[in-house]
Amino acid sequence: MSCRRAPAETVVSLLLLLLLLVAISCSEGRGGRDPDPREVERSGLLQFKSCVTSDPARLLGVWGSDADHCSWPGVGCCDLGRRMAGTLSSSLRSLSELRVLSLPFHDFVGEIPGDLWGLEKLELLDLEGNSLSGGLPSHFPRRLRVLNLASNLIKGQIPLSLSRCVDLEILDLSGNQLNETIPKLFRGFSKLRELYLSFNQLGGPIPDELGFGSRSLQILDLSGNLLTESIPSNLGNCTELQFLLLFSNLLEGFIPPDLGLLKKLQVLDISMNSLSGYVPAELGNCLELSVIVLSQYGPMLDEKASSSVNIDEFNCFQGILAENITALPKLRVLWAPRATFEGMIPRNWGLCENLEMVNLGQNLFQGHIPQAFTQCKKLKFLNLSSNRLTGWLNKELPVPCMDVFDVSGNQLSASIPKFTNKECPSSNITLDDLSSSYVSFFAYSGLKDLKRLLSEPGGEFTIYHNLANNNFTGTLSSLPLATSRSMNNTVYVFLANGNHLFGSLSVIILEKCSRVSHLVINLSNNMMYGRFTSEVGTICRSLVVLDVSSNQISGTIPASLGLLNNLVCLNLSWNQLQGEIPASITKLKGLKYLSLAGNNFSGHIPPDMNKLHSLQVLDLSSNSLAGYIPTGFVKMRNLTALVLNNNNLSGVIPSMFANFASLSKFNVSFNNLSGSWPVNASTLRCDSVFGNPLLQPCPAYSLSVPSSDTQGSGHSPQSSMDSASTNSSNDSSGGFSSIEIASIASAAAIVSVLLALIVLYIYTRKCAPGNRSSARSSGRKEVTVFVDIGVPLTYESVALATGGFNASNCIGSGGFGATYKAEISPGVLVAIKRLAIGRFQGVQQFHAEIKTLGRLRHSNLVTLIGYHLSDSEMFLIYNYLPGGNLERFIQERLRRPVNWRMLHKIALDIACALNYLHNECVPRILHRDVKPSNILLDNEFNAYLSDFGLARLLGNSETHATTGVAGTFGYVAPEYAMTCRVSDKADVYSYGVVLLELISDKKALDPSFSPYGNGFNIVTWASMLLQKGRAREFFTEGLWDVAPHDDLVETLHLGVKWPLTSIVGEPPDFIRGNKRYLSQRVKGIAHLTRSVHVEKFIVATGTCVHYPMHLSVTEV
Repeated sequence: MSCRRAPAETVVSLLLLLLLLVAISCSEGRGGRDPDPREVERSGLLQFKSCVTSDPARLLGVWGSDADHCSWPGVGCCDLGRRMAGTLSSSLRSLSELRVLSLPFHDFVGEIPGDLWGLEKLELLDLEGNSLSGGLPSHFPRRLRVLNLASNLIKGQIPLSLSRCVDLEILDLSGNQLNETIPKLFRGFSKLRELYLSFNQLGGPIPDELGFGSRSLQILDLSGNLLTESIPSNLGNCTELQFLLLFSNLLEGFIPPDLGLLKKLQVLDISMNSLSGYVPAELGNCLELSVIVLSQYGPMLDEKASSSVNIDEFNCFQGILAENITALPKLRVLWAPRATFEGMIPRNWGLCENLEMVNLGQNLFQGHIPQAFTQCKKLKFLNLSSNRLTGWLNKELPVPCMDVFDVSGNQLSASIPKFTNKECPSSNITLDDLSSSYVSFFAYSGLKDLKRLLSEPGGEFTIYHNLANNNFTGTLSSLPLATSRSMNNTVYVFLANGNHLFGSLSVIILEKCSRVSHLVINLSNNMMYGRFTSEVGTICRSLVVLDVSSNQISGTIPASLGLLNNLVCLNLSWNQLQGEIPASITKLKGLKYLSLAGNNFSGHIPPDMNKLHSLQVLDLSSNSLAGYIPTGFVKMRNLTALVLNNNNLSGVIPSMFANFASLSKFNVSFNNLSGSWPVNASTLRCDSVFGNPLLQPCPAYSLSVPSSDTQGSGHSPQSSMDSASTNSSNDSSGGFSSIEIASIASAAAIVSVLLALIVLYIYTRKCAPGNRSSARSSGRKEVTVFVDIGVPLTYESVALATGGFNASNCIGSGGFGATYKAEISPGVLVAIKRLAIGRFQGVQQFHAEIKTLGRLRHSNLVTLIGYHLSDSEMFLIYNYLPGGNLERFIQERLRRPVNWRMLHKIALDIACALNYLHNECVPRILHRDVKPSNILLDNEFNAYLSDFGLARLLGNSETHATTGVAGTFGYVAPEYAMTCRVSDKADVYSYGVVLLELISDKKALDPSFSPYGNGFNIVTWASMLLQKGRAREFFTEGLWDVAPHDDLVETLHLGVKWPLTSIVGEPPDFIRGNKRYLSQRVKGIAHLTRSVHVEKFIVATGTCVHYPMHLSVTEV
């Protein structure tokens, strides 16, 4: 007999926010002994129900009350407001005819039942967005076409058994905890259209099979993993590919030109890798390309703000940006900030009918802003900041219609034009495709970061125009905001500080402030003039931030300013304002920062200033204010800085200030204050009250009385703030009487006069006609000495000892210059590093940095003995080490017996030196070029790190391009390649590479690695051998036979782990949290041979020391 086929509307399904669809198909009866298929399905659903632990909507409450399970409540329903929780029952195996099982975005936990994978007719399995754990099975249903397990907690590797699913069209395993490598199983997936493996922990290379067997592939998303090596060039064979997302991996090498064969490619994101080289012009052949993301540095934050944003960006390209890429007809987004592009910004941007976002900030572009941007009517995000652009702004640029226009930090000149104010196209963002999602993401993240930076209190839509720190001149007559963009929910930010602009302040402010909800203006450090109009408070209620410090604003502050209820920051310092501070200013309840310093305000401080409960910084220094310090200040519990120095204030310091806990900056110096020092003034310092002759001395009075210039009377708005943080010199003997103070002052004056006479005498002697030539000559030939070596060190003795820097005395050369051996006196040898003239900073910076290095002392650092600097010559003097460098030691070690103890000692010496530089030096030193040739040896094979700190001496012109100084290829950490990013992790990476070279027969980039392809280095080779259980093959010949195997393997693990750690980070207790971890780990493998007398090395107070120790047990 035949059984009833369920009609389409009653097919077993569960559609909530998620869908459970059970497709039931029945066949002819199987005989009396076979169970009824309907009963099997009914029983399976009931068992599934029994495993659901939470069903708040009681969707499954009456399941079982009706014999026909196709009519149960919840079957076939769709309600997006409810979620189920529990575990998946193995009873689902009873549904042998099940073809589709879809339960995305519920709260199911536990492992996926193994029996589920036995449903051979299953074609679609969608369990995305749950909390399912466990691993993937060793067996998959052969008919699977869609497998979606994204956003769960699945661990382990991707099994090779997945290869039996030859009909697979969509595979989504993203957002799990999968590890190991991507298996080579894709050659047979001819129907695969979408592959998502992003945001796991997958390592190793991208399989070449993707380029051979997945010809139908349209979406490839491998982002957010630990993938290494290069981008396979055969991905160019995936001719159907539309979206290629490889961002946030460890990929190295070049962008393969073969990607230009992807004619249907729409989105390419390769940011946050370790890619280098040229961006291939062949990408211009991808005519469908709409989104290109080459790097993802912070979209618009300044240097200060970006330091708090943890965005790791390592891609550093070279050369120019090809014009046929920027001319792509469908290009919407080009995102390549801080990618080290050089040359000119391409002039050809095609018709740019679709161009919406361009971010080329923080590169090395020169020349003018392309005129082609004037034709890009949809362009709403243009960031060209921090380049080297010159020229002027074209008035046809659609700046008034742009959400973000940032050209700050360039060398643009001429006047800021009055941009043509045309109707702006609609800027509505749709999310109907991935390219639109990128537009939305960059717009949202950039403006979100901006709002966080400004801490602005409201508004929904932000427009950000930044023209700061250029050379703009002329009159600023209006703000570039289109009338059609002025809305009640708009936050408008206009920054033009640090230029040479003129203009009437009132005209500029009043023009736009009534058309937006919140207005932020910074015109500081210009030449703005005029007065505040009395209407400013009634018309400009939208003003949130106003910074016009260091201009030429005159007149008085109108009382209507107190009506600006939205005002958060008001900086009018260092102008020409006068009159009294209006009492109405105390009505600004939301004000957090108020600076009126450096003007000519008179009268009293408003007594109701304590009503400003939100105020954090109050600076009224360098005015002519009189009267008392209001006692109400102590009620301002959010106040952190109170700066009142250089006024005419009188009276006493309110006693309540003695324990004002929140106050970190307090300065009332150079007033007419009197009375006693507040009792138990734990929060006040003596140096904050200097220059008050009627004030009794504080208990810890200092003789180092600064002048009024250092207390805020200079021309910098920051001077008064800086003075508040001056360190005091404490004296436990108590205060001085007035007679003692007068005596000391008189004696100091006499000594000063005598010193002045002595200096004048010496100066006139040196300037005498007979002495001028010798004075100049000795100035040029001076050698500064830090360490006495027992013989005089002069320019002449150095020149003589090196034979005038003759090549026969040269013992090495590198990125900083050549090194010469010099015998200054019989038996006294030094090494002279002759630096290349013109490659280093100015004289003052060089002197300061070198003197810092001269103070460093560590047993594993090459000692800097002295230096010479003149217009024609620069050299450093180091102690001479006869053992050569580690590079030569590695090359010549076949000539000597293998000695594990010696190798370990060298490794520890280097670790101790880096530990000292990173964690004990103040300021700490980053080496930035750790490699064997910069590690020197003495006759006892003790190791010494050289060339430390020299990278800091480079001029700005070299900080982006000089690879010889920024590091050596093969040893450079991806995060620091091409000087893109500086951190101690770069040195840790290099140390790991050196450690691997020390114990193997390979170089960092050994020629034997060439069969493995580009990007294969000693780290990846070591990692490969460890994964394959072939660690023994890594070590130099004979080392495995003489050293403990556990120690060798541990060292190999460290050599691999530290380079990877420098890239992807580690738990807090690894290197970051335990600053001496590196040297301690190397020390920990020093147990060598049991029950033998060895030298054990430990870290003590930041210095590696050694002592004899008898070991009888393994110590790790």
